[in-house]
Amino acid sequence: MKYRHDIDGLRAVAVLAVVLFHLGLEEFAGGYVGVDVFFVISGFLITSIVARKVEHDAFALKTFYLRRVRRLIPALLATVVATTVVAAALMVPLDFAAYARSAVGAV
Repeated sequence: MKYRHDIDGLRAVAVLAVVLFHLGLEEFAGGYVGVDVFFVISGFLITSIVARKVEHDAFALKTFYLRRVRRLIPALLATVVATTVVAAALMVPLDFAAYARSAVGAV
């Protein structure tokens, strides 16, 4: 698939909507919809990749999932490690214990 500027634009709008929602701006009270938009974009892109591979008889479920794991796990682990460092510095032990359970669940 060729690079699509329009999809990157939609991603930017989705992320901006979520960020502005979390800043508590009343004008963006529905900003959480940006998460839905992001999932739709991801679904479109992944379906396009799978459809093209199926057309060329080159789709393998194992390869599909291995690529996803190689792409997502490093970012997940980096996020959990960075968040854990900050949480350890800022949270009281009881809150940190609850956070740690969530971090383990995320991984």
